[in-house]
Amino acid sequence: MLGVYLLESRFLPLDGLRRALALLGIAATLLAWIYPGEIRPALASRWIPLHWVLGIASYGLFGAAVLHATLLNRADRRMRVNRQPAPMLGLPLLRLERLTYRFVEAGFVTLTAAVLLGWWFASPWRWDHKSVFSLLGWSVFAGLVVGRRVSGWRGPAATRWLYVGAGLLLLAYVGSRFVLEVLLHRPPAP
Repeated sequence: MLGVYLLESRFLPLDGLRRALALLGIAATLLAWIYPGEIRPALASRWIPLHWVLGIASYGLFGAAVLHATLLNRADRRMRVNRQPAPMLGLPLLRLERLTYRFVEAGFVTLTAAVLLGWWFASPWRWDHKSVFSLLGWSVFAGLVVGRRVSGWRGPAATRWLYVGAGLLLLAYVGSRFVLEVLLHRPPAP
């Protein structure tokens, strides 16, 4: 997300997000330091690192989309409840919405590639929590992309789909593994 922000801030004024993203970056760094993970030198395929990179990139893009969707929801709520124009960090509301769904579409493409590479090169493919939650997240994002293109979904209803999909991917990547390995102290799956 920080990489996307650095790139995006060169073209769009997003100064108000700097502090929140810095705090998120500090939290992520501290969590990585506390729970360092493990080294897995034996790979089933030489394509697996590409699968990992695409998975992380897709979640970064969806994370940026979630951040933008939060700004959209806040602006929408402020306009509806307070009847006041919402300060959008110098960004018009429709442009912010369009940017949010560009992140969703880019994340969907990279997630699709990651899922396909994982399915194709995983040896053997198994239906574990990561596979199930990844496919559920992919399905939610597919529904969001199709709903937006075909039916013109917008506003809080569309951002809810984004939040659900991002939550499912979070469960796929770290959620259930964190519970099993850190909280329940079970050994990692092979």
